[in-house]
Amino acid sequence: MKYYDKLIFELSQNGRCGCSLPDNGFGETSCTELPTALQRAQAPELPQVSEPDVVRHYTNLSSMNFGVDTGFYPLGSCTMKYNPKINEEIAALPGFTSVHPLQPLSTVMGCVQVYKELSDYLCSITGMSAFTLNPFAGAHGELTGLMLMKHYHLLHGDVSRRKVIVPDSAHGTNPASAAVCGFEVVQVKSRPDGRVDVEDLKPLLDETVAGMMMTNPNTLGLFETGIREIAQLVHDCGGLLYYDGANLNPLIGVVRPGDMGFDILHLNLHKSFSTPHGGGGPGAGPVGISEKLKGSLPQPDFYCGEQEFSMGRISGFQGNFGVILRALAYILMLGRENVKLLGSYATLSANYIKVCLKDCYELPIDSVCKHEFVFDGLKDKSNEVTTLDVAKRLLDYGFHAPTIYFPLLFHQSLMIEPTETESRQTLDEFIKVMRTIAEEAATSPDMVKSAPHNTPVRRPDETQAARHPILKA
Repeated sequence: MKYYDKLIFELSQNGRCGCSLPDNGFGETSCTELPTALQRAQAPELPQVSEPDVVRHYTNLSSMNFGVDTGFYPLGSCTMKYNPKINEEIAALPGFTSVHPLQPLSTVMGCVQVYKELSDYLCSITGMSAFTLNPFAGAHGELTGLMLMKHYHLLHGDVSRRKVIVPDSAHGTNPASAAVCGFEVVQVKSRPDGRVDVEDLKPLLDETVAGMMMTNPNTLGLFETGIREIAQLVHDCGGLLYYDGANLNPLIGVVRPGDMGFDILHLNLHKSFSTPHGGGGPGAGPVGISEKLKGSLPQPDFYCGEQEFSMGRISGFQGNFGVILRALAYILMLGRENVKLLGSYATLSANYIKVCLKDCYELPIDSVCKHEFVFDGLKDKSNEVTTLDVAKRLLDYGFHAPTIYFPLLFHQSLMIEPTETESRQTLDEFIKVMRTIAEEAATSPDMVKSAPHNTPVRRPDETQAARHPILKA
């Protein structure tokens, strides 16, 4: 066992102390002053270590984790992109960190201005009429959006609309959110080219449909070229069109969901507008609405004014302020002229990698993609090297794996999303490694199948790891 593989308790030695506390100014106190029920039967088992031991231990632990600050993170659907550190500094300014959500409104007008400015910018970027910044995450935003959809129909006395249509290529949160909101989920098929089959959609549309959820570009990274026709069909039957903003990156500054005909959308500020998103948070899922739903946003909403037909509350406060603040700083830093480059660079990066690798990885749909694309494993499958094997081998070369086995449309899905923040040099190095792995799969398949070889944890039994996790080693 290496020194830095030990637990902090294994480094403990009686009598060592890595800190000294100042005099509390009140003199010594006795634990006998505490009620007996609150006293410990024995002293807490805390590690006794020196300051260097503590610093080295946690520094070494941190180096065992992969992060976007240490390497390329081409993880599709989560948009793990580099976020400017200036945004972290702005979010840490005392004037923002020292406020409290229960302060009188008159004492936090600077925060109100942040909310108002970001809401206005998001309206401009997406083509929506108004936004609520209250939702705390993308899934929370989805649920809020579907609650708005239900609220809209109830306001119009239309209680029969219980169905939400979801493409078979959709993110898993779409049918889940619809089901949680009480809707019946109806699936619409994709054509062989990966886009929604409009002919399959038409017979599904009737007076029972509340709306349709879509991601555009979709999970395969393909732009839904029939979006205007789809919007018209959904609107003609009285439904609303919902936009899942998880894949907004390639469209920023290029085209607006509101102009495509979407009525409700949620954005992932932590994905598209700068907040580190590893480990599941923090997040923010603002929801935008078209003109026909104006006045229905949730309360409290002191930056959009009183909502005449408000759907009610979906959170206690005004969303995750730190995430909202980072998003505003990011947009202001880029400016109108550079925001327009985000979508173009995201699309360029993805197409560059795709074209450079499609001779050794199977490309089931060979067309221009947007921010991401999907391979169906290696082109040469004779040695039975799987997508999981490729992902594990990438770790040996210092790259985090892309999303694997999603979307479910292909058996060996490998979804690559390079994001707009990566340099040509980084993309070239990733392409080189992916080609090397393809060559290894052909000449030394066992080496790839047994990867990774130089990581702190090798290849665990994933089923047993999920059912019986060992959390102390």
